[in-house]
Amino acid sequence: MVELGLVGKPNVGKSTFFSAATLHTVEIANYPFTTIEANRAMAYVRRPCPHTELGVLCNPKKSACVNGVRLIPVELIDVAGLVPGAHEGRGLGNKFLDDLRHAAALIHIVDVSGSSDSEGNPVEKGSHDPLKDIEFLENEIAHWIADIIGRGWVRIARRIEAEKIKVESAIAERLSGLGISERQVKEAISSAELSEKPTHWTSEDILHLALHIRRVSKPMIIAANKADIVEVPRVKEFVEKCREKGYVAVPVSADYELALRKAANAGLIEYVPGDSSFKILHPEKLNTAQKKALDKIADFMRVYGGTGVQKVIEHTVFELLEMIAVYPVEDENKWTDKDGNALPDVYLFRKGATARDLAYRVHTELGENFIRAVDGRTKKILGHDYVLTDGDVIKIIAKK
Repeated sequence: MVELGLVGKPNVGKSTFFSAATLHTVEIANYPFTTIEANRAMAYVRRPCPHTELGVLCNPKKSACVNGVRLIPVELIDVAGLVPGAHEGRGLGNKFLDDLRHAAALIHIVDVSGSSDSEGNPVEKGSHDPLKDIEFLENEIAHWIADIIGRGWVRIARRIEAEKIKVESAIAERLSGLGISERQVKEAISSAELSEKPTHWTSEDILHLALHIRRVSKPMIIAANKADIVEVPRVKEFVEKCREKGYVAVPVSADYELALRKAANAGLIEYVPGDSSFKILHPEKLNTAQKKALDKIADFMRVYGGTGVQKVIEHTVFELLEMIAVYPVEDENKWTDKDGNALPDVYLFRKGATARDLAYRVHTELGENFIRAVDGRTKKILGHDYVLTDGDVIKIIAKK
């Protein structure tokens, strides 16, 4: 299961974003540290479902399909708000960082309205620069990673050089609990342009490396939340400044998304999360205040192409993590499992994954006893090193 961490300082709307994306009830309040224990729940990303090519209905097991769109679950982790000095234990920092260990990517919820200070306390709208929140959070996570690498570094560096150990292997071993691979560490070392001799690395060098490791191993997107209470030019200016810093930023109104999902569940509107509009089904059931609220939401969606919540999640999965959806089947002709269920399963993989990777994901024995795969569309025989593509329907053949 892909895990995405919702990060940010307190009181920026993380819990509202989480609730809007998952319809999972959490405590939401206008003060710091509303969230203490990490909340976990399922959101989803969308992909065209291949069943439309067959002309039959699919039978998903752990996902859903609506009007030809497969809804693939991902897990969101809403962690405690982060404040400056968190890596030293300030606020709930240590717990925050521990909760992020297995997150594949980070969604940084930022209060683009500037109505909360660096610790999440309410202030006058526009009095705080939201760009500073991006800088401090990046530095806090980098310090956290650097602290892990730097413990006893002089001794470790000497051993690396004396025994000719690959430095990326030694660092990856220290960071294994964070789900950071040797390949990612090697890429980060290359981009950080450090001395070839680890014994020459200073604490500043290790912090610099940690910044690169975070960017490689846990890519981050900016959810510019509370965009509904900010002038459009100011939101667009913030998005552009984020782009200049190397981040994708998406204007978001978690409040609007939550309102739409609740209205849809109540049968008042027709709305599919991620759409750029909604349809009112029973206008006679709405009071004047509700109609005005829906008008405001519709205006916001026309400007930004939606509320931004689903866009953030899908960009994280399909762009930052570069994932694809693959459908394993047992019958390559009917695209069914042994019980006759059409396209019952779907898995998300990073681009570059192979047919053998799919076999292992389905069952360890299939991976170990892999013989070949079959393309469900072309019926072409595929080897273990076949690189999967988005939407593939694949049969795995293994020794019995």
